[in-house]
Amino acid sequence: MSKQYTYLRDIGLTVCLLVLCSVYCRAQDMSQVQIQTAQIAGGVYMLTGFGGNIAVSVGKDGILMIDDQYAPLTDKITTALAAISDQKVRFVINTHWHHDHTGGNENFAKAGAVLVAHENVRKRLSSEQFVALFDSKLPPAPEAALPLLTFTRDLTFHYNGDEIYMFHPGPAHTDGDTIVFFRKANVLHAGDIYFEGMYPYIGISSGGSIDSMIAATDQILTIVNSETRIIPGHGPVSYTKDFIAYRTMLTTIRDRILRHITQGHTLPETIAARPTRDFDEKWGGGLLKPDTFVELVYKSLVAKR
Repeated sequence: MSKQYTYLRDIGLTVCLLVLCSVYCRAQDMSQVQIQTAQIAGGVYMLTGFGGNIAVSVGKDGILMIDDQYAPLTDKITTALAAISDQKVRFVINTHWHHDHTGGNENFAKAGAVLVAHENVRKRLSSEQFVALFDSKLPPAPEAALPLLTFTRDLTFHYNGDEIYMFHPGPAHTDGDTIVFFRKANVLHAGDIYFEGMYPYIGISSGGSIDSMIAATDQILTIVNSETRIIPGHGPVSYTKDFIAYRTMLTTIRDRILRHITQGHTLPETIAARPTRDFDEKWGGGLLKPDTFVELVYKSLVAKR
């Protein structure tokens, strides 16, 4: 199975699981999922499996982990971590509330990890959530799965010889996103603000929008350089040049759709105009097909107006 196919499969299932997580996880044979580990820089690694990309910092202070995929994969993730460190997971940072990034929270918390996130992640995990794209509701998470430590703006860990800076860019993919930058290692985890090689899901019903996602990409570009390795929420690890191409795609499509809206075009008329046509070959192979992405962007812009 190619890496590209694996990433496209993961994002397709991810968005479906936002709606059917509890049912699907019981039905899916997680025994077939393999956790892959790649060293990115120094003591920073990326783990991939089923769900959002995981980043970990390993060293003398213990393991700090960013996101934790689904609960049935906790044992496999723990085994993968044991292969790169004999330390325990001391902290888990959630980049946002979606279950493919927080599903393992309860397990890791019960094993002794401190859960850390923006305050809106705790608010959303602790209450019923509505996913507008699928017209579906998700129940609250167990209390043990809720972040113990929350912040509003930014937070820094001086950990494993690095300065791990995390900040909330404002509403972006959701209203509780966190970007994590390993200053010494020069590695950044962008969460679901960045989907490499596929059109991104915009959590409109969770406070996200196309404009705020673009604004968040601009903030990221102020702190990275040409050598920074960027871990997306989904897709392969990338460099800044790849991230710039992603931003160009977002802004170009946003501007085209906005012109249709200002000209009074309906959603069906805008979809029929194919405003994504020259980007579809590179970005249109995930679950969010071009028409669906156009719909999300259109609704996001209309809601703002």
